[in-house]
Amino acid sequence: MPDVHTHEPDDHDNAYSGLLVNDAHWAFGTDFEDPLAGVDTTTVPSTVDPHVLAQYCLMLGDDALIASQRISQWCSNAPDLEEDIALANIALDLLGQARLLLARAAAADPTVVPVLPADSPVPDEDRLAFFRDDKQFRNVRLVEVPNGDFAETIARILMLSTWRLAIMERLRTSTDAVLAAVAAKGAKELAYHRDFAGRWFVTLAHGTDESRRRLTEALAGLWPLWTELTETHPVEAAAAAAGVGVDPATVADDVDVVFEQVLAAAGMDRPAARPLAGVQNRKGRDGLHTEALSPLLAEMQVVARAHPRGTW
Repeated sequence: MPDVHTHEPDDHDNAYSGLLVNDAHWAFGTDFEDPLAGVDTTTVPSTVDPHVLAQYCLMLGDDALIASQRISQWCSNAPDLEEDIALANIALDLLGQARLLLARAAAADPTVVPVLPADSPVPDEDRLAFFRDDKQFRNVRLVEVPNGDFAETIARILMLSTWRLAIMERLRTSTDAVLAAVAAKGAKELAYHRDFAGRWFVTLAHGTDESRRRLTEALAGLWPLWTELTETHPVEAAAAAAGVGVDPATVADDVDVVFEQVLAAAGMDRPAARPLAGVQNRKGRDGLHTEALSPLLAEMQVVARAHPRGTW
């Protein structure tokens, strides 16, 4: 038999050779394909203020980023393996959308990006994810509240995906090439998210008395955050007027139709809970959040902030 210890494979035979290259990377995300490859990332449509475009992208990107972080907390904790994988995939889809949108925000207006030392290897989208404080996040409050039980997570994914899918379907005609590309990809992903959550919503509603009770309580608890999704922020109004964004108020009727269909299939009524008020008319889009966001960000950002020059 040949002496296997005397065989010295060349680089093509060595599965680990690529790891030995002295090519340091930022530890939290540069080893990905360019999320905007093949898309014009430098041109901002002349109809929109670059700062408005950046703020609009932050809103949609933060929604996806925080929702992804919450949903990923189910990893290894879901009711069974299939749902564990499904929830992980939903979280990854939203994380991908977040990277695209945060990268676009940074490209449109670099002033929104947190300033780090000049030699920092951290890419712009990661700076936005890991080095902003809670008041700088522009996500709706629905995505930040704790998961609760499985029924609550299903209700939240259904609410978020129904609304976000309606936004993305219209955003495909955005005059901004990046947003149009993000929407075309995101709409396909969100259609799956909505189908997954819708099927589970009906299953839980028609399951046991306990599953229906939990679902009813979950929906009632989340419902005060529902109307915030279709309230128009001045940034959203400006982005829509410029042809690059979508006024969320324009999707309210379509979203309600879909949600009523799911409620009818589940044999459930729309909750009567009143909307959760803001403070002086300020809500998630203005950087005013629930007390749940700060602990979530602390957990999400702790490694990056501890090692801002981390490489691997």
